Order: sequence, then C-alpha cells, then structure tokens
Amino acid sequence: MTKSASATPNHLIELRLVSLDQLFDPFDPFPVPTRDLARGAEDFIVGWTQDLPHNAPLTLRIYLPAESAARADVDGLGAAISSHFLYRAKRTRSDIRELLAIGRFSLLIGLCVLSICMVLRQTLQDAIPNGALSGFFAEGLVIVGWVANWRPVEIFLYEWWPLDRRRRLFLRLAAAPVEVRAMPGPEMFEADPRHQDLLATI
Repeated sequence: MTKSASATPNHLIELRLVSLDQLFDPFDPFPVPTRDLARGAEDFIVGWTQDLPHNAPLTLRIYLPAESAARADVDGLGAAISSHFLYRAKRTRSDIRELLAIGRFSLLIGLCVLSICMVLRQTLQDAIPNGALSGFFAEGLVIVGWVANWRPVEIFLYEWWPLDRRRRLFLRLAAAPVEVRAMPGPEMFEADPRHQDLLATI
C-alpha cells in the first residue's frame, strides 16, 4: 500500500495492494461488507486526505493484480469502506459530546472555585485591609480561581474543533466512490511522476 507523490487533478487517493486482505483488519472475522479496515490502511487513507483541500471531492482507487481486480466485488468493497468511515465518524461525534460534557462539568467546578476564591479574597482584605501578606494571598486566590477555569476554557476554545474536523473528514471518505483497477505496468509509473511511489509497497 503506497501513496502517490502528489494528488491527481480529480483528487484520487490511490492504493496499490497485492491483495484485498491488506486493506482489512486481519483479526476481524466478518465478511468484507462488514469488516473494519486495517489500522495502517486507515492511517494511510486519512493521512493522504488531509493533504487535500477540505472540500475536495474524493475518489478512492485501488490497484490490484489483474486476476484479483477482475474478481473484486466493487460494490461490497465500497460498502465496507463507507461503513467503516461512517462508524469512525459516529465514534468521533461521541468523543466530541463526551469532551463537551467534561467541559461543562469542569466549567461548573471552575466557576465554583473562582467564586469561593473571590469570597475568601474579599474576606481577607476586609480582615487585614493594608497588610502586605494579605495582599499577597488575596492575589494568589484570584490566580487559583482563574487557573481552575483553564481546563474548560481549553476544551471550548481549542480541543473540540480538531475532532469535529476529523469527523467531517471521515464523512467525506464514507461518501467517496471506490474504484478497482488492474495493476498498471511499470511503464505507466515511469511515465507519470505522480505515481512513482506506487512502485514500492508499504
């Protein structure tokens, strides 16, 4: 399984396989339409897609030896790949929901801690209005209160959207049509530098 040197004009994701077994998890006992992709195959496809424009239409093209390509069930293969990435999108959506739930709970805790710190700060300043030590601890309480909100702020500002972008990438891959073609001869790869890396198999 290899990646071509650059995307073709219609945004092909191209894989060269010795057999379709390379594409699927060897420990998954189910037939092709319900089998999970192998981790290496998924990482390869996702990594290649990340190099393409975010809204680019995608096509997954799989090269097989001529005999295997002729026997390949393209519809079943497409269904298996689509099912796999739909499942990954669903799992990622669940991860986002869980992360946001943690963020909301963390925010509740953080606001409670901040409120307590502010009350203690005011109490300390009222008890020792002009003390240097009281000022030191008062400012420390304010810092502690805001630090307690660091985690929910990080979640809501930074952590959820990379997961959502990955979810949308999985949905694009689930919708991508799948092509199976016979393995071209070496002269094709030599003539087109975009396919040079297809000569080596990962």
